Amino acid sequence: MRIAVIGAAGMAGSRVVTEAAGRGHALLAVYRRSRPDTLPPGVTATGGDADDADAMAALFEGVDAVVAATRPPAGHEHTIAATTTSLLDAAARTGTRILVVGGAGPLKVPGRPAQLVLDSAEYVPPQWRTVAAASSAQLAACRAHPADWVYLSPPAVLEPGTRTGRYRRGTTTLLTAPDGTSRISAEDLAVAVLDELEVPRGERHFTVGY
Repeated sequence: MRIAVIGAAGMAGSRVVTEAAGRGHALLAVYRRSRPDTLPPGVTATGGDADDADAMAALFEGVDAVVAATRPPAGHEHTIAATTTSLLDAAARTGTRILVVGGAGPLKVPGRPAQLVLDSAEYVPPQWRTVAAASSAQLAACRAHPADWVYLSPPAVLEPGTRTGRYRRGTTTLLTAPDGTSRISAEDLAVAVLDELEVPRGERHFTVGY
């Protein structure tokens, strides 16, 4: 499979590149600015602006799947919905399936289906609320778009860690461990991304966690 990863320099995107290359896929890693000095075999690096739908559509020609793992800098969280729409526009033009790595904000709180994670201080402290709200707007942008998309909400905490190859998969409710925590390593999130690309489950919105 030939996969384009937008935001390949980020925490999630870089792990997706590594995981996909390890599985033998051909990778087009798209960077806005700097790129690593070394890349895994089978990975081609290129520059690109995710907000330029024409340029993205040109990159998506001949690609089997796109992973959108872009993250705006602090203070620009409000731009993520527009950036995602640009990528969806490009994917729709080329008929390419796109997996959007989003946020936990639009998930439902376990045991409280009327409450979103976005509105739960238990999972979203004040300093995270802006980006959580942006992820809800991002999912809304996907739902309004005719492209062939799937939206992956990570758990409340996503951070670098160890690749175990194990995770649980859910749909639209936050997954929590018996101790109440909700987390996954970026490495295992990448495993879930590749599992979905290789064997699509047919869900538009899903989540993963330990």
